[in-house]
Amino acid sequence: MPQPRLAGPGVYVTERPSGSRAVTGVSTSVTAFVGRTARGPVGEPVTVRSMAEFTQVFGGLWRESGLSYAVRDFYLNGGSTALVVRAAGGAGLARLDAGGLQLKASGPGSWGNHLWVEVVHPGQGHTRELARADGGTEDDEVFHLRIGEGDDGSPREEFLNLTVADGPRRVDIVLQASQLVRVDRPPEPPARPSKGVYRVLQAGTATDGGALTAADYTGGKGLGALATGDFNLLCLPPSDPGGELPAQVWSDALDFCHRRRAVLLVDPPPTIVPRDAPAWLEKLSLSGLATRNGVFYLPRVRAADPLRDGAIGEFVPSGAIAGVMTRTDATRGVWKAPAGMDAGILGAAGLSHPMTDGDSDELNPLGINCLRSFPQAGSVVWGARTLRGADALADEYKYVPVRRLALFLEESLRRGTQWVVFEPNDERLWSQIRTSLGAFMQDLFRQGAFQGKTPRDAYFVACDAETTTQYDIDRGIVNISVGFAPLKPAEFVVIGIQQKTAEAAG
Repeated sequence: MPQPRLAGPGVYVTERPSGSRAVTGVSTSVTAFVGRTARGPVGEPVTVRSMAEFTQVFGGLWRESGLSYAVRDFYLNGGSTALVVRAAGGAGLARLDAGGLQLKASGPGSWGNHLWVEVVHPGQGHTRELARADGGTEDDEVFHLRIGEGDDGSPREEFLNLTVADGPRRVDIVLQASQLVRVDRPPEPPARPSKGVYRVLQAGTATDGGALTAADYTGGKGLGALATGDFNLLCLPPSDPGGELPAQVWSDALDFCHRRRAVLLVDPPPTIVPRDAPAWLEKLSLSGLATRNGVFYLPRVRAADPLRDGAIGEFVPSGAIAGVMTRTDATRGVWKAPAGMDAGILGAAGLSHPMTDGDSDELNPLGINCLRSFPQAGSVVWGARTLRGADALADEYKYVPVRRLALFLEESLRRGTQWVVFEPNDERLWSQIRTSLGAFMQDLFRQGAFQGKTPRDAYFVACDAETTTQYDIDRGIVNISVGFAPLKPAEFVVIGIQQKTAEAAG
């Protein structure tokens, strides 16, 4: 370490780096939803943390949106952070002329037909504010906008001291924060828009479009919008709550999740019965190692529909399952199987098809997870296998918690070792790597994430001259080997009962 410059007699203090770099575990249950919503930006991943926030941005429950009900079930069952991508298909966009200022709805859909905008010049019942502070704009160039929807006249948004001139309050810049409108085209020539109340041009022309196509789900404004987003679980609800996805979507989505170290929750079609589930999965052509990142649950969940006066409807289970996984991660850890009597599906009034012990006996060995209903416990998740979980495959990632723990470790260690790049590739670096990664693994061991009574039995971290040879060093490569002994769920509990006779007692 460089020594301080000693200018004269005295005591000199220096700070020495510890050489320890902490590895922070990534989130395990950020859930991405791609599908149809009533409103909101299209093809942009938006983070929402509650149903209220989802309602504010995307319009809440909508009868023609399977996604909206899946998000509801997600939050009912303990979900926390969602990443929502709206795919709009052929929905139209509403536009209006606000006194020369051409505006458009912030997103497509028939909701935009009810927009209205009031242009107000300062002094008309509003507090007159000094506009010259925003770059010297003249008072007579400034205007306010009140924006709402519907006929009650109550504004949802209000923007003060706007101008069409260049500056920090330029209207097209400020309205980027609006959830209702955007500037389509400024006035030509540039001038303050005329005061008054304005409504959508040709009201009724903006439509909601039809059911989403496979390209809507997998294209650049569907899954492609998640290319840079951080998520761990992926739900693809159908356009209509009672419908199903185009079959080809699942294969593309599974490959996408495999590349992104995420888990895809596959939903059953509405009319499927247990005996048909294996054949349906086979038709999807989901195969290869990517199936380690997919899970399939059936049947659908029956729940009350607030938009139909509480009538019972049937909904895909993926949103509720993602919520159960989030809840289990928070209370027990990602290494605990999100299944069992504690994995109840809240808000469920039952299941679309009653599942029996015989159904579980037939489907579980094939890697198909059942939802079951039990007295007192209600509807629960009763399976924890990946699509690679068939007994015949004997895959090391047959169980959901083992696969999710591995993905958690991979991503956490990948991000936690970014500092290694361009460091001198020698024993000093290898020692720092072993210290950092070993501390992270030891912390997980203390939390009960691994099998084994001692750290030696539970995990190992290797980075030395054996993993990184001189040939690797010459090529600029450092090799790190990490292993762990996973906890596996107890699927089968065997109880042996022996009758104790009077003779044996004597």
